[in-house]
Amino acid sequence: MIHTRGDAMKRLCVRVAALAVMLIAGSCFGDGVLIVDRPPWIRPPWPIPIPPPMPPRPPAEPQPVFLPVSFHKVTVTIDNQIATTRVDQAFRNDSDHDLEATYLFPIPEDAAIREFSMYADGKKLTGEVLDKDKARKIYEEIVRKMRDPGLLEYVGRNLFKARVYPVPKRSEKRIELVYQQILKSDAGLVRYSYPLNTEKFSPTPLEVASISVKIASTLPIRSVYSPSHPVDAKLGVHEATCGWEEKNVKPDTDFVLYYALSEKDLAVNLFSFRRSGEDGYFLLLLSPGEMDVAPVDKDVVFVIDTSGSMSGGKIEQAKEALKFCVESLNPADRFNVISFATDVRKFKDALVPAGKAAKEEAVNFISGMKALGGTDIDSALATALAMFKDTSRPNMLVFLTDGQPTVGVTDMKTILSNAGKANTTRTRFFVFGVGSDVNSILLDRLAEEQNGMAEYVAPKENLEQRVSSFYRKINDPVLTDVKIDFGAIKTYDLLPRTVPDVFRGGQVLVTGRYSTSGATALTVTGNAGGKARRWTADASFVTDDRSADFVPNLWASRKIGFLMAEIRDKGEHRELVDEIVRLSKEFGILTPYTSFLILEDAERKGGRVDVPAPSPAAVPKAMYEAGRGISGNMQTATGADAFARSQTIQSLNRQSNVFRSQVEAVRQVADRTFTQQGNGWVDNQFRQGMQVRQVKYLSEEYFTLVRDEPELGRFLALGANVTVVHKGQAYQIVE
Repeated sequence: MIHTRGDAMKRLCVRVAALAVMLIAGSCFGDGVLIVDRPPWIRPPWPIPIPPPMPPRPPAEPQPVFLPVSFHKVTVTIDNQIATTRVDQAFRNDSDHDLEATYLFPIPEDAAIREFSMYADGKKLTGEVLDKDKARKIYEEIVRKMRDPGLLEYVGRNLFKARVYPVPKRSEKRIELVYQQILKSDAGLVRYSYPLNTEKFSPTPLEVASISVKIASTLPIRSVYSPSHPVDAKLGVHEATCGWEEKNVKPDTDFVLYYALSEKDLAVNLFSFRRSGEDGYFLLLLSPGEMDVAPVDKDVVFVIDTSGSMSGGKIEQAKEALKFCVESLNPADRFNVISFATDVRKFKDALVPAGKAAKEEAVNFISGMKALGGTDIDSALATALAMFKDTSRPNMLVFLTDGQPTVGVTDMKTILSNAGKANTTRTRFFVFGVGSDVNSILLDRLAEEQNGMAEYVAPKENLEQRVSSFYRKINDPVLTDVKIDFGAIKTYDLLPRTVPDVFRGGQVLVTGRYSTSGATALTVTGNAGGKARRWTADASFVTDDRSADFVPNLWASRKIGFLMAEIRDKGEHRELVDEIVRLSKEFGILTPYTSFLILEDAERKGGRVDVPAPSPAAVPKAMYEAGRGISGNMQTATGADAFARSQTIQSLNRQSNVFRSQVEAVRQVADRTFTQQGNGWVDNQFRQGMQVRQVKYLSEEYFTLVRDEPELGRFLALGANVTVVHKGQAYQIVE
């Protein structure tokens, strides 16, 4: 076939136009998506020669593309479980042409659209709500046209659809959508979710993404918890607010929020997860909210390092933080302040009531501190612990240092032993390590062995803000000496091993495994306001239910943190390293022992396709050897590496959100972890020897499978080549 120069030029223009639109139209999907069905064909400005009699070959029709999002803001108001969600987003058209597009928004099955605000040429546009069957056909059509399975994640949901024309060239189209739904309460626990998954569609980060939630309830609100995102929650008795916001971000998971309602002054809520034939995972949430008890009288000793290394900005910030802590004490509290360097200095010889005059005098004592001399940690701790005499009230030692022992007793084991022997009043240690010169192993062990907590402040981080913020959280304990009885349920691997104190406005998370299931009565006991208290709550540990799919990941994060601390404290043992690597691979949690996965990631990108499926039988020798190298560094007590290691351990031990892998070759979807092998994704539950059903990508069999098993949609949304295990059957999707 003969083609003229004009034909070639026309084909080139079509390709350039389609490419240009695809480059400017970074894809995005979360609350809603705007799809340009037919990208514009740009007519060249020069004259087109008259073609010969042979008709030119028609250009290929450009595929649909997504428009990028400028901002994406969500405001949620929940009034006695009636949730009103307001979506505000702006789409960009960076091309030189007005575009016609389709707006799609997946909505919950029980939601009702209340408002859709979008105007074109002064006229308000309207849309329609499609049920899940019609919505599925829309999703399938787009997947076929774009050869991108990402939308399959939303199969099974209703859909709001609207035509949008025009989307003006070189401008934005702002869309507002409001919908309402009634949230269900399950044993006093209310769940809200919002579709926020954009990673698979967006080649560039969103400029701004934010969610703001305001809750009002006639029943007392005891807690607000998000397993998916870090939220800053503020609680009152009958109202609460929380929010999440990030800039230059690519959200990769839906937003999920729980809040607990209870007339009891302590809410006890259970999340459990179990696959048939396996032991289960659980998360127990203890939430006092604004517990109606008088502030607990406590004894506190503040111990601050004033050695020469604290000179300059550090000592000034530490002094301001310490003043804040002293001024925050309740009148019935008793306290003291100790500074230490080469010698130990006491504010008073014994604990004193936290009256106004005593506080003012203590602030003056703090103002006079100067950074000089060495670091006698052992003597400072001995002096502080000798001041605690009363076991009927909470005892707290707040310890801040930026160095390692250089004066007096300097052997770490001896310091730890001395502290343990001197602590006869169950005093809890709250330890702050400032900068990378601290002996982080010593501080971790002090906090762990004395049932407290360690915090680390980076070299350039604001010390005053960190210490003050932390002290606000622990200033008002409402329940101490907490014990939990699980009744008829057999549990194991509980983390943390010792249940922490419960503080006003805070919450305690306890994760673990269980081997028996069914209904039981949970019993929580503790000391509140100087009196022994007891709470009971009915709970059900599920037999085969995977809806709380965030729970296994939380347990695994904390388990890995515990194992890393064990190696740090007691040295390397093969079984500990093996278990860390196994959990890391199974749950997609990156640790120092599995950082070499990044190298595997690079090898996969280079085209390696012979990566074996993970085997539960043994950890590969190379993996173990890589872990041994890390283990040697684990014994290092000081320096930047040791500081970072302690931060990692503390972060994992207190993990409250699902860990999201930063390795490109690892993806978490619901309760599953997928690893990239060659050009496809493989479910870590897949095992060699499993019977595999192979399905061709985008075939009728493929779409029939999604219709019959809609739960598979979120896994198949990973790409065109996916191996996934579902209900005991392995499916391999291939192009």
